[in-house]
This record gives sequence, structure tokens and C-alpha cells, in this order.
Amino acid sequence: MSGTSRSDEQSPAAPGVLVVIPARGGSQGVPLKNLAAVGGESLVGRAVGSALAAPGVTRVVVSTDHAGIADEARRHGADVVERPAELSGSTASSESAVLHALDALSDEFAVTVLLQCTSPFVDPADLGASVARVLADEADVVIAVAPTHDFQWVLTDGAVTPVGHTLDHRPRRQDRAPHFRETGAFYTMRTAGLREAGTRFFGRVALQAVDERTAMEIDEPADLERARALAGPVNEELDVDALVTDFDGVHTDDHAYVDGAGVESVRVHRGDGMGVDLLRRAEVPLLILSTERNPVVRARADKLGVDVLHGIADKASALDEWIAVNRLDPERVAYVGNDVNDLGAMSRVGWPVAVADAHPRVRAAARLVLDRRGGDGAVREVCDRIVAARTPTKTTRRDRPAVTTTPGGITRMTATDARTEITPVSIGQHLVGDGQPVYVIGEIGLNHNGDVDIARRLIDVAADAGAQAVKFQKRTPEISTPVDMRDKLRQTPWGEMTYLDYRYRVEFDREQYQKVAQHAAERGLQWFASPWDVPSVEFLEDLDVPTHKVASASLTDTELLGELARTGKPIILSTGMSTLEQIDAAVDILGTDNLVILHATSTYPLPPEEANLRTIDTLRERYGVPVGYSGHERGLQISLAAVALGAVAVERHITLDRTMWGSDQASSLEPAGLEHLVRDIRILQEALGDGVKRVMPGELAPMSRLRRVGA
Repeated sequence: MSGTSRSDEQSPAAPGVLVVIPARGGSQGVPLKNLAAVGGESLVGRAVGSALAAPGVTRVVVSTDHAGIADEARRHGADVVERPAELSGSTASSESAVLHALDALSDEFAVTVLLQCTSPFVDPADLGASVARVLADEADVVIAVAPTHDFQWVLTDGAVTPVGHTLDHRPRRQDRAPHFRETGAFYTMRTAGLREAGTRFFGRVALQAVDERTAMEIDEPADLERARALAGPVNEELDVDALVTDFDGVHTDDHAYVDGAGVESVRVHRGDGMGVDLLRRAEVPLLILSTERNPVVRARADKLGVDVLHGIADKASALDEWIAVNRLDPERVAYVGNDVNDLGAMSRVGWPVAVADAHPRVRAAARLVLDRRGGDGAVREVCDRIVAARTPTKTTRRDRPAVTTTPGGITRMTATDARTEITPVSIGQHLVGDGQPVYVIGEIGLNHNGDVDIARRLIDVAADAGAQAVKFQKRTPEISTPVDMRDKLRQTPWGEMTYLDYRYRVEFDREQYQKVAQHAAERGLQWFASPWDVPSVEFLEDLDVPTHKVASASLTDTELLGELARTGKPIILSTGMSTLEQIDAAVDILGTDNLVILHATSTYPLPPEEANLRTIDTLRERYGVPVGYSGHERGLQISLAAVALGAVAVERHITLDRTMWGSDQASSLEPAGLEHLVRDIRILQEALGDGVKRVMPGELAPMSRLRRVGA
């Protein structure tokens, strides 16, 4: 028997105080209630924590007939007493479990406490106070109660009788003595009296008042919901080795759409695909287990690339078999359900999980209730929680140093980079990613104003500065120009014209782009563009660009994203004006094998308070791809800070002169600015080093002159 005992902390003469927490596996109202989570912690874990923190307590044991509860109790620091079957049924009293635990232990205890898991908010100070009162011989039994000043009534044979007041006299609250409601949280007893009486009530009984706001007992699913609401939200990681999910109501919103031919379709969340992809990378198997025999279940599983069992009447037995075949520990498997036909399967695993809109009985049976509803990102959420649990814990950006000992007995620390290694993406002859030179893109966009000569000069600016690539924008004006904007008049350097005519005026045709491509090649630069519509993708493919860029404005254009994905080329995705959910959906279409994401804020020019550069790390951890930065600010500081925070690519608009005509000119870098940016990026990248602390060569001479005492 293992666990935490605090008897060593007490003086030899201190009387023993035992806390017994009965926690059987069976439960009528809430299945496996004692493992249900409140505030991110199981009920049995909360009870053990309160007991261990209570003053005067010397030993804490959990009496249980369930292996999962026993493991959870030990994990939180309690000892475990295995409860026999005859004391584990629904009719067995709590006293029988306490007396059995006393008999099973060799130590003697002056005071014994019966502490219930079903009261999730036990204050250790209240528990300790009750122990002190019994030890001081103020009472033989002290019970937890909640004071109330409610007007109460008793109904007897149809007649009502007031309690604490009369029909003609109802005193004010401050003039009325409180009544006390037994909370069921704890019963602190003199051990000898408990053994003699065989019940928790004997001799002198005293009351220990507790906070009435949290004095509750969980018997029904609604009680558990209320406790979770009181505890507040929690973002809990999920440390498991496999994931099994229902289909309807988990992957879908539990609605079916039926066409005139009787064919069903369902609604799913695009972000789920990205979550499953991350789970696959983490080598965590996923099974869809459904009672539905519907082609859409198989089709979705094939799309996600996961195992599926559908048309299964007995989901619990099928789950048992799948776990056995895959040689998994059921305690390290999560099952996500939404309705009562999932309860059997949920009872077979260590981590029963419910979607946010699950049936109340399913939510009550869950060890974890997700924040997202079925069909609205629930699968993505559970995948993210599992992946997060498998990611090494970080202090800042690095693990705590590992301690090693040399053969001579000298203890040393070895720094290890906690950031997951991400495979660089190959764009032509350049690798974009960790350990590679920062990929600098000079964004020409439309700053050429439709003039090939200006475009050539801007290519020269980028090449002279040391950038690796230049980028343009490609549109089919009659498609990409909003209908309500086409006929609006615009003043331009070429006179007044409609907005649609202006768009045609600044677009390069095939011959002009061939000249651009030739000059870029002569200067050793890659060139590519942001296509704004499907025909523009085809146009650029004919010119054999090495990559495609998705503009922030196009991130939600699913038709365009699908066309780009079909090219098989590397994709650079800008993320301005977008939420994480929108980025999830885009990445689900594009995939992650050949993807570079750029953090961006689409404000022109960008004020520092909107840069939000820490998002670079968020995107990297969420998608597992190289992440760079696309900037629209004035100056260089924010772009350089992005590199310091791990950006592997930097894109900045460039211009010959910020006073030139055009909407992007003012927030662009002039030639000297780009030259300084590239120079400083190269210096900064070299200065970042590898993070291993060592004596540098340049320190050797000063060390020999200045250090008085050698190590």
C-alpha cells in the first residue's frame, strides 16, 4: 500500500487522525461519479487534496472497489484500501466502509473522519477545525452544516406547520436564529465511540458551519452541472494514448439534411481535420465508433484517414475488442460521446469525455466536458488537448536544464531545446524553416503601377538588399473586383477612370510577367504572386512559379484554396484579419506538408499595439509548420522583433519612393530601408546563437586577466 502519510511530520505524542474517503465505482444517478471532473480535477482527487491540506490530519485513505478510482487516489497522494464486494453495493452504508478501513490498517487513530467525494468544495480549514474540536473533547462527533435563515415549513398529513416562526409572527432575518442543513461533506468522530456505536452519530454531536454558497452534495447530473459552474472553466490537457469518438453529435451537429431522393448529408467542422492531422503526427490512433450504418460515416473517416466501425449495436463490446487488438490500456483511452447510447462505451475507458451540448446524463458521466459543441469544433478541441499533453512542458522557450553527472562526480546542466523540430519547406532552391537563413520576400504587389520598368527596378532593390524573393499580386479583374465597385470613378495618374478599368491598367499580362521572370532570374531571385481567383492560379501555373501566396483577404475563399492545394506546390498563407477558426479551416484544405504560415495584421500602416507578435509561437505550436511574419508597419523594429521571436520568413512591401501613387506605397520600405532590414536580420539571426551557455573565444583573454579565482 503506497501513498502520502504525514505522520512523520507530527511529534511522537501527536494523536493519529485518519480520514477515510468512501468512493465506490457504482453510482445510481451519475455513472462513475467519483471520477467526474469539477474544475479540472476529479471528485476523488478534490477530496484527497482537501484532506491532505487539513491541519491535524495524519493519514488519508480511499476505500474503493474500482481500479481507476484507486489509481486516481494514489496519484493525488492517498493510500488505498480495497473494499470487498459485500460492502460495495448501493445498500452498503458509508460507516461499513470506514470501519472496514480501520480494521485493515495496523495503526491506531484517536479521531476518524468520514469525508465524502460528493462534496467538491470542502475547505481544509473547516475540516481541520472539526478535528481540533474532537481532539479537545468538545464533542464526540462534529458534522458539517450550512446555516440558513429561510422560512421553513413541515408538511404532515396534508397540514403545514411553520418551523422557527408562527403564522402571526415572522421575525426579521437578523432577529431569527439560523437553522442548520446537514451538508454530508464530513463527519469527524472519536474513533472509540464510532467502533462502539457502529454509526456516525453517537454521544455529544456538534456542528461545524461551512460556507452555504458551496455547501452542496452531488447526487444527480444537475448537481454536477451546478458544481462545474461554481468551479469555473478550465483548460485541461488530456494525457491519453488513443481516442475513440461517436460520429453523430460529435463530428456533426446531430442534424441530418435529406434531399428529394432521400440521400442524407451532414454538417462537419473543417477545423476537425486539422486536429486529426495533428493527432496523427503525434502517433495517437483515432477510431470513429458509430451505431449508424450510413455511407457518410465511412466517407468522413476516409477523408480524415482514420479507422471506423459503424453499424455497431453494442458499442461497448466493440470498443473492448478494439482496445484489446491494439494492446491499449483502457485507462489511457478517451471516448467522446454525446448521447445515452454512449454511456456503455464511456464506462469502459479511463477518460469519458462529453461534447458541450451532450445529454445531461452523458455530461454527468464525463470526466471532461468540452467547451465546443458537436459539429462545431469538438473534435478539434479534444485533439488539441491530447497533443498539448504530449508536448514537452516549457519554462520560457526552453526546458529546464537536464542534470547529468560526469565520471568525476561533477554535476552539470545540459540545456535542451523544448521547441518541436519542424521540417523546413523547400521553395525552389531555398529551405524555409528553423536553422535556415530567414527567407526575406520583397512584396512588390501593385507598387509597379503597371510599369514593367518599375518592376525591374524593384527587383534590383530586393536583389541588392540580399532578399531571396519578390512577390506580385495577380487578379482577373472581372472576377476579383466587387460588382458594386466596378463602375465607381477613381482619380489616377492616367486620368479619371472606373475602378474596373484601373484594375486592368495595373495588371501585367503574360508577356510582361515573362519579362519580370527573366529579370528576377538574372538577379538570382525567386518570383511568385498572390492569385486572387482561380483563373489567376492557372495563369501562374503556366509560368511555373515555385510557390503560391495566399493573401490575407483570400484566406476564407475555399474555392481558391482548393485550387491552390491541387497544384501540389508549396503554399505561403498570410493570416491577417482572420480568427484561429478561419485559419483552421484554411489549413484543413491546404494541408500542412508544404505550408508556411505568415503571422500578419492587416492594418496599413500597422501600429505597434496591433502587431501581437507572440502569435508567431501560437501558430507554430498549433499547426506544426514553419511560421514567418508579413509586416505593414513603418520602420524596422517590429520585423526584427518577429525574427527574434522565431519568424523564419519576413515579407515587407517595397517601393522606390513612398510618395509614389498607390495605396501600399506609404507603408512600404524604400531601398535603404530594405537594405538595412536584411542586414539587421542576418546580424540578429547570427546573434541568437544556439542557446548553449559556454565560454566564448573572445572571453578567454579577458578571463585570464580579470578572473582572480579559477573554477
